[in-house]
Amino acid sequence: MTHQFSSPAGAPAAADDRREIERDEVHYRARGFGPDAQPVTLLIVNISPHGLMARCETPFAEGDRLRVMLPAVGAAAAEVRWCLGGRLGASFDTAIDLASYYELLAQMLKK
Repeated sequence: MTHQFSSPAGAPAAADDRREIERDEVHYRARGFGPDAQPVTLLIVNISPHGLMARCETPFAEGDRLRVMLPAVGAAAAEVRWCLGGRLGASFDTAIDLASYYELLAQMLKK
C-alpha cells in the first residue's frame, strides 16, 4: 500500500505520469450516480484522497459529474477528468481528510 502524497523535492517525474499524488490500489465495487442521476456500478481500481480510477460500463464524457458512494465517507461528488475504453478517472470536489481516507482504505481492503 502506498501512502506517499507527493514526490520528494527535486525528484524527477516520469515523463508519462503527470500525477503528483500516488494512488492506492484497491478492487472495490461501488455504487454511483451519473449526471442524469441514473445509478451506475463502478469497480474502483485505485484511489487517493483527491480522486479515483474505475472501470465502468456506462460511457461518460470529460466534465461529467458523478456521486460515488464510498465507505467511511458517504457520497463523494466528483468530476470525470477522462474516460477511455471502459475506464474513467475522476477528481473529488473536496479532498478526503486523511483520517477518513485511512478508514476508507481499511474498509475497501477488508476481505
